[in-house]
Amino acid sequence: MDDRVLSDTLVRNSLISEELAQKLFTEAKSSNKSLEETILSRRLIDEVSLSQAKSQILGIPFKKIDPSAIPEEVLKIIPEETAQTYKLVPISRDEKILVVGMLRPDDTRAQEALRFLAKQNKLSLGIYLITPSDLEIALRRYSPYETDIQAAISSLNVKPGSNLNTVQRIVSLEEEAGKSDEAPIIKIVSSTLRAAVEEGASDIHIEPQRTRLRIRFRIDGDLREVSSFPLELHQPIISRIKILSDLKIDETRVPQDGRFRTIVFGKDIDYRVSTFPTPSGEKVAIRVLDPTIGLKEIKDLGLVGKNKDIALEALKKPYGMVLITGPTGSGKTTTLYSFLQILNRDEVNILSMEDPVEYFIDGVNQSQVRPEIGYSFAEGLRQAVRQDPDIIMVGEIRDSESANLAVQAALTGHIVLSTLHTNNAIGVIPRLMDMAVETYLLPSSLNIMLGQRLVRKLCDNCKKVEVASDEIQAIIKEEISKLGKDEFANLKTQVQNLKEPYNIYKAQGCKLCKGKGAAGRIGVFEVFRMTRELEQIVSNHPTETKLREEAERQGMISMRQDGIMKALNGIISIEEVLRETTST
Repeated sequence: MDDRVLSDTLVRNSLISEELAQKLFTEAKSSNKSLEETILSRRLIDEVSLSQAKSQILGIPFKKIDPSAIPEEVLKIIPEETAQTYKLVPISRDEKILVVGMLRPDDTRAQEALRFLAKQNKLSLGIYLITPSDLEIALRRYSPYETDIQAAISSLNVKPGSNLNTVQRIVSLEEEAGKSDEAPIIKIVSSTLRAAVEEGASDIHIEPQRTRLRIRFRIDGDLREVSSFPLELHQPIISRIKILSDLKIDETRVPQDGRFRTIVFGKDIDYRVSTFPTPSGEKVAIRVLDPTIGLKEIKDLGLVGKNKDIALEALKKPYGMVLITGPTGSGKTTTLYSFLQILNRDEVNILSMEDPVEYFIDGVNQSQVRPEIGYSFAEGLRQAVRQDPDIIMVGEIRDSESANLAVQAALTGHIVLSTLHTNNAIGVIPRLMDMAVETYLLPSSLNIMLGQRLVRKLCDNCKKVEVASDEIQAIIKEEISKLGKDEFANLKTQVQNLKEPYNIYKAQGCKLCKGKGAAGRIGVFEVFRMTRELEQIVSNHPTETKLREEAERQGMISMRQDGIMKALNGIISIEEVLRETTST
């Protein structure tokens, strides 16, 4: 593809400026790379947008494929070597047509190879343009994770009870790491890390048991065992991970923390590593930080309707606190990052104190707090206000000192974003008062309090509608009756036949969702805002009853109500909503 044509198309589609296009064109020429390779390596345009621009130029339709849905018998039509060489993969076939996804459909050699295969199988061809990451994931279907692992273990010839010299093995593997990607331990670790990204896992747990080494992935909030190794491989695998994370290999008595970054499926992936000594040996937990999952736009969070409008209004204010609350693992940090991306502009100075820094955002000055050397959230806040900030993000308000400093920062003209541990949005004010924040300061410093939980999204492919049970009917009816007129009218426009008996959705599991009945997670939210009426309540010794009455007066949509609306829309399961939320 001609670089100049691609450059002009990207400018015309407002994906890059003319000035940037010229710089990239020059950079690509000097580095002997294509313009497309240069753009992707610098992460300037997302793959889908770039592929859509290529589709316009080549006149070949673009398709976002699901590699896991490609049938095994279809994959066998094109040999792995051909697929790897020509950057293509079969997607589907019927009696007459073979549909193929290609990264470079204008490659004449690839075209010739495809025509030969089609003629051999007496099939016509249908071509789609696909993204590099979809192609890479699809190519892994030829050599899945389990196959990689079995081959690696077989090559080690390990038998239970054998006396494996783990220290020598690690030294040997590390020496060979630059020479061979097939070194068995390196292969086991790299395949595990790649599989976690492919499966959408948030965490990897490597756990020594009495007789084996267990590998589990946390996917959509639940842990699932994915592999098991001979216990003799425990120490080499842990040591390999320590080498990647720059941790002390010979220190096994105390926990250690580290991290490393690599590129998987065309994405920058951060792995955050934590070791933990147990009687059976060191356990390792690895947090998988995939920016395509963890860095979301506000529309992808599940923050919609009135809740979204209130949140965006609060972010437009020149100062004040936006506090997000919920238990561990409820997606608070993801919401914070989403808000930061909205606020991130060239004309503002944003500082963050995090423990740890999970995702790196260009334009935001992110800092890792280290309490063990005296650099706590409180100390970070003291230093941040000397850095001429407009916006300050504090990973968590943990104590009285950091709470009072955050309030003072908000009062002196800064937007402050942070998280707090309470059960719901209404609990934020009592919690701050417990942290010895002066009551009279809260009305002037607080903008909104946002509570949230994460629930699993139903699989669109296998979800089916059914009539709710009498017990659930009663719960839905009660919660809907509490909605304000505007919220009820909005719900009626979203849900077909919003009348009794209410319909809900369930998913039994299918091949696409791998039997889980779920695909990803989404938030349920409630947003409590500071109003003049709430100011009066706060100034006169607030009680939980008075705060709840004010929330009702505001027409606050509770997390349960938000969840029920999403359940009636077929997005999530009503059972999960009731399990994760409480009635107001």
